Amino acid sequence: MKKLILTLTICAVAVSFASAQLLPTFQFGLKAGVNIASLNYSNPVFNSNNQAGYLGGVWARFGALGFNFQPEMYLTEKNVGISANGGETKAHFTSLDVPLLFGGKVGAFGVGIRFYTGPVVSFAINKDQSFSGAVDKAVGLDYKDQNFAWQLGAGVDIKQISIDLRGEAGITEQSYGYSHTRVSLLNLSLGYSLIKL
Repeated sequence: MKKLILTLTICAVAVSFASAQLLPTFQFGLKAGVNIASLNYSNPVFNSNNQAGYLGGVWARFGALGFNFQPEMYLTEKNVGISANGGETKAHFTSLDVPLLFGGKVGAFGVGIRFYTGPVVSFAINKDQSFSGAVDKAVGLDYKDQNFAWQLGAGVDIKQISIDLRGEAGITEQSYGYSHTRVSLLNLSLGYSLIKL
């Protein structure tokens, strides 16, 4: 009897794991989170002040055979500061970001761990800067209207809830003064699945 119960338990776990990873799935949901923006400098005269921003939008996930494709679209506020010569430029950029992520997932019984990577295209909606002290518009950050980046991250799914931690490395160069920089982000977000098939 014990062998029968053990065999049935192993079969149930195997079927659950296989159905969670092999059969086609689809999810759609909402997400919100925070980010920390940073700048990579080629000019040692300037210093970057990392500041927090936010993100919010929608995501979808298509999965089969343990792999998934996850397109997203969300509004992001990126805040950065540039200081030099006793003054500071504070820049606030609002953009529509569209990541196209590819990855894998392992897990069973409604709990899964995901790893993923992919490109991000970002469309600037609003670009505000304020200047103080000796820093003026000549060394302001010229944030482009369309930007590209690459994301790498991991996530945990617990039933309908997803928690994601990602690093985003800027590819597009932004100019400031006579130098160039790239905007990088660290994102922490919480997602909720509205549709799960």
